[in-house]
Amino acid sequence: MNLQSTKAIPRFLEVLGLDEEPMGIFYTDEKPAEGFSPKPLDLPTREKEKNNEIDWQTIFGQFSCVIGNIWLARKKKRAAYFDAERFGCPGGAFWLGFMKPQTETIIHYVSTGVPDRMDGELYCDSPDELRRIFDYIDPRPAPKRFCVIKPLSLFGAKEDPELVAFFARPETLCGLHQLAAFVTNDPEVVASPWGAACTNLITWPLKYLARGENKAVLGGWDPSARKFFKTDELTFTVPYEMFCQMLGRFEQSFLTTKTWTTVQKKIARSKRTWGEKASTILFVDA
Repeated sequence: MNLQSTKAIPRFLEVLGLDEEPMGIFYTDEKPAEGFSPKPLDLPTREKEKNNEIDWQTIFGQFSCVIGNIWLARKKKRAAYFDAERFGCPGGAFWLGFMKPQTETIIHYVSTGVPDRMDGELYCDSPDELRRIFDYIDPRPAPKRFCVIKPLSLFGAKEDPELVAFFARPETLCGLHQLAAFVTNDPEVVASPWGAACTNLITWPLKYLARGENKAVLGGWDPSARKFFKTDELTFTVPYEMFCQMLGRFEQSFLTTKTWTTVQKKIARSKRTWGEKASTILFVDA
């Protein structure tokens, strides 16, 4: 990352009331030297499903949520990484671009289940509708071996994230939401479509980018992943280009007004309520 741009990050986060730095998301062929990832598993493809070659007991028995691994990376300030072996769950393998189409077993599991065999999550009212939604979202195939999510301060001088993701509560989110509109002049710049938590964190932002749309995505609505979020916390993912626009222009925006000072007081009150203390975020030229 450009050192000049990173110099503005601590002040930017301070104004937004964020004590945790954003996470950068990108694909690379280089495995992180350290970090968190699921244990290797055999990728459960549709072809293997047709041939009855998937050990579903092992797949579900070693389930490891993408957001859960990112939660560990956030807490320890390390990387979380995934590939076609370290995908954690069949949903994550699909959404992060390591396989498609999704298996019929997972399509039924996420929707209505299979009578007398498997309970469904009931996130869609029929397998047919969920199959249509999956085909519509059509995750981008992983362009390189690993999907890596890590704090921005861990990026080297020659590394740039494709996406930047914030984890924040509503008062801070209102600042990010309005700032996204300020730097783009797009009244529909923030989208919040349906999907798993990793879908809105990674898949949807990449889909908008592939369309040539500079969109922010609000997420974290997936009930199954809420245990890996702080209370009242959501995600806000932006393309790296928009993030740089935010860094370059936030001091010209409403974030310098008395109106925002009022919001900052609510942010401070929230931190006191949750017993959170500010932390120091340092960026160095790697």
